[in-house]
Amino acid sequence: MKKKVVYHVFTRLFGNTNTTNKPWGTISENGVGKFSDFTAKALKEIKSLGVTHIWYTGVLHHALIHDYTEYGISNDDPDVVKGRAGSPYAVKDYYNVNPDLANDPGECLEEFKALIDRTHKVGLQLIIDIVPNHVARNYEGKSTPEGYEPFGASDDTSVVYARNNNFYYIPNEAFQVPEWRDGYVPLGGEIPKYLDGKFVENPAKWTGNGSRLARPDFNDWYETVKINYGVRPDGSYDFERLPEAYGNKDYKAHYQFWKERSVPSSWIKFKDIALFWLDMGVDGFRYDMAEMVPVEFWSYMNSHIKMKRPDALLLAEVYNPNEYRNYIFKGKMDYLYDKVEMYDSLKQIMQGYGWTDHIPVIKRGTEDIEHHLLHFLENHDEQRIASPAFAGDAQKGKPAMVVSATMTTAPVMIYFGQEVGEPALENAGFGSPTRTSIFDYIGVPHHQRWVNDKKFDGGALSEEEGQLRDFYKRLLNFTSSSAALMGHYQDIHFYNREHTEYYNHHVLSYVRWCDREKLIVVANFDANDWFGFELQIPFEIISKWGLSEGNYTLVDALYGSRHVLKVKNGLGQVRIDVDPLQSFVLKIE
Repeated sequence: MKKKVVYHVFTRLFGNTNTTNKPWGTISENGVGKFSDFTAKALKEIKSLGVTHIWYTGVLHHALIHDYTEYGISNDDPDVVKGRAGSPYAVKDYYNVNPDLANDPGECLEEFKALIDRTHKVGLQLIIDIVPNHVARNYEGKSTPEGYEPFGASDDTSVVYARNNNFYYIPNEAFQVPEWRDGYVPLGGEIPKYLDGKFVENPAKWTGNGSRLARPDFNDWYETVKINYGVRPDGSYDFERLPEAYGNKDYKAHYQFWKERSVPSSWIKFKDIALFWLDMGVDGFRYDMAEMVPVEFWSYMNSHIKMKRPDALLLAEVYNPNEYRNYIFKGKMDYLYDKVEMYDSLKQIMQGYGWTDHIPVIKRGTEDIEHHLLHFLENHDEQRIASPAFAGDAQKGKPAMVVSATMTTAPVMIYFGQEVGEPALENAGFGSPTRTSIFDYIGVPHHQRWVNDKKFDGGALSEEEGQLRDFYKRLLNFTSSSAALMGHYQDIHFYNREHTEYYNHHVLSYVRWCDREKLIVVANFDANDWFGFELQIPFEIISKWGLSEGNYTLVDALYGSRHVLKVKNGLGQVRIDVDPLQSFVLKIE
């Protein structure tokens, strides 16, 4: 086994070469990327970064503001759509894809099938989002196959809750559009005929984030409605709980457990949706806000998926560290975001006020589940490293990226444009800069220079941007090919903090190894100072590695510099002179 490397791409932004970037701009003004932009050339270039999996975000048909009525697609109401292009997490039809992404919106599903085929042909696997906690407020499910039923089609809307209702209701109250604040006006003030401050929904449904108000707050997820999983309004469960012992059982046992039991309607609908996309060739899923859904549902859902595709990649967004083990062992998730602990700590260090001493402590606390905690520094929800609100310089992400990629056996993920230092400075419309917009039609300038009029060759990149991409390419190719990174880990940071002169809290070091590959990783997070010291490799590690007295050549896996490991009296020493933001991944020859 080798480490997985995930390339997270916002599908409608990837191939857009339009540079207008007008706030709230239309498709014709600002442009939009298509499935067809992921050519064989583009996909080969992504794979050449060292990538094993690509996560296409925004594939499913979600609410958006563009007229596709000639294709039998209803218009969406901007009063309940965030931005003009719409949130990919307000899904309108789970059995179809975003018409924006097709050259012929009448054939959008066929065009996505062709993308699946192209992705597989270059040797990549692909995942798409499933958003289990909520759907678009105007969910239709028009493409739901015969014999199946869209969400809410058979709901009893006269009651707040029923086990097999898909939504929660507010009987005898109609939905009201939120009161806009802080100068917000839908579509930036453009007044189309269907922007009237109203949206017909009677009775009103609970909002996606759990608001039970018929008129949700402006900061609520008002564009969505919450799915009912058999959780009563008082929080009690209307389904059989999973016994604690099942945390130690495999997905086959979980499948058998649910096979003999009745489950709520919403469980079955989402299971059928997942199997539909697996049948089409999708290789796995990223689950949005998974912890807002009972872990028993995940046991049911994921065991059905694994029975069909044991190798399916299942990645979940869970932000409560106290729930990590629950969702991994009982929920049968493959991987969770390591956001609240690892990402947040690395961010503080990149911003200049965190200490590297914290990182080995986090690693120690998750030792039993380290393989399941995916590392990242950017995604569509987080600020760009190069944004002034984060680090202001993409170079500051380099040591953190080395650590994210090499410290554990878990997958590592990058977000498109990260590898060329995208700063997300655009005012796209809904929301604010620092994050590349997921709500509006926009161009992504640094990334567009790599796209280079769809040559996908980086021909328009600056020298610095090209060098940054080269760094990512070197690191990620090593990451996805190294045997040691799926082997053992041991901290040497605290040993050197105690025993090594000039070694300090701006530097981090550890070792990784297996029988045929031994690595020493050193990273300097300081953006201004270089450090020189005699890095020590403790007796215990020298013994585990079976190294006898003498000198050993070390070669940096990133840039090829050569160093010498001296073993004397059972202790190893290697001279390290590390420049600002420089890292070494030293391999014993």
